[in-house]
Amino acid sequence: MVIIICPSQCTEGYEYDRVREQCRDIDECALLDDACKGGMQCINHFGGYLCLPKSAVIYISKEGEQVPLPNPVPAVPIIRCAPGYTADEQNLCRDIDECATGRHTCGPEQTCYNTRGSYTCQCPPGYQKNGDHCVDRDECALTHYCMHRCVNTQGSYYCECNAGHKLASNNHSCVDVNECDVENPCQHHCYNLIGSFLCQCEQGYELAQDTVSCQDIDECSFSSYMCQYQCINSPGSYACECPEGYQLQGNRVCQDINECETGTHNCQDDEMCWNYYGGFRCYPRNPCEAPYAKTSENRCICRSQAECQGLPPSIVYKYMSIQADRTVPADIFQIQATNMYANTHNTFKIKAGNEAGEFFLRRSSNVSAMLVLTKPLSGPREYVIDLEMVTHHLTMNYRSSSLLRLTIIVGPYAF
Repeated sequence: MVIIICPSQCTEGYEYDRVREQCRDIDECALLDDACKGGMQCINHFGGYLCLPKSAVIYISKEGEQVPLPNPVPAVPIIRCAPGYTADEQNLCRDIDECATGRHTCGPEQTCYNTRGSYTCQCPPGYQKNGDHCVDRDECALTHYCMHRCVNTQGSYYCECNAGHKLASNNHSCVDVNECDVENPCQHHCYNLIGSFLCQCEQGYELAQDTVSCQDIDECSFSSYMCQYQCINSPGSYACECPEGYQLQGNRVCQDINECETGTHNCQDDEMCWNYYGGFRCYPRNPCEAPYAKTSENRCICRSQAECQGLPPSIVYKYMSIQADRTVPADIFQIQATNMYANTHNTFKIKAGNEAGEFFLRRSSNVSAMLVLTKPLSGPREYVIDLEMVTHHLTMNYRSSSLLRLTIIVGPYAF
């Protein structure tokens, strides 16, 4: 009996030779220009081809590539199938499902997928083959889609965002977190920034070290010149205060209150109110004491020659006020002769009240002299200085004198 093979009976990798009426191997290496890639060489073999490195040593069988029919043909038809195939009852080559039959070598963590003439072992998602085993595939080391940071896990990965951001709904992108709306961390004012936020305090406050809390600025500690007298700190601000006898001017400077002009003194009718820096004094309107008599305001004359022997014929009372700790030397008061006569010579001196040497009398001209402060004075304190002017009449050989009693009130402060 002669077995006739139809073209449809040739398995994959073979083609029907009509001349010889038999199946012959297809040389894929000759037909396909790009059968092997990556610099590999193509080696044809029965029913298929191999891609091997060019450095591989290849042994080629001397047998022909054709599969001749046996002669004489046996009574029962015989067919030779390629690896991965088996003949069925109709004597046709059918693919062997290695995955279903258990004839595969896939590991327990791998999935077997049947192919035509063979099978493949695939690893779970997130893993890759390393030899016969599956190892974790580090998606973060490869191409990932995380906007900020990629964190690899076994079989997967996840994305993280930098501080001040959160993951978007796609789990890859990062969007800014508006901390001012979410939690309002600032004590006073919050300003959102990309990836962060900024706190700002009200006027008079400054940010604490935690950059969110506000603490009061002690303006009084900045400088001793914030206020002329005393600086009082308050939450978010400060205020200047003045001592008794002064009023605040321009929020910083202390101005003396003239109690004599405002009528806030307690002087009697027979007393004269004299204002000084920081207060007032009451002096008798008639300062003359016996044997002197008042002739005009603040002027006393001794009319009895017997009683006035050795006393100045007249005393003029003057008053002045100065601040404490005044810069020295300082010209503070000028004494002036009221009458000027020809052929006279005037001398000036401090007759009393300068025991500590705080003052000096400098002659300016024949008819005037300047009282000079030589030492800083502290107050409140009162000084009574007797300034004497002696007039020498050169032609008449006559000598006369007059006394000016100057009361100096030193205020308690340097303003």
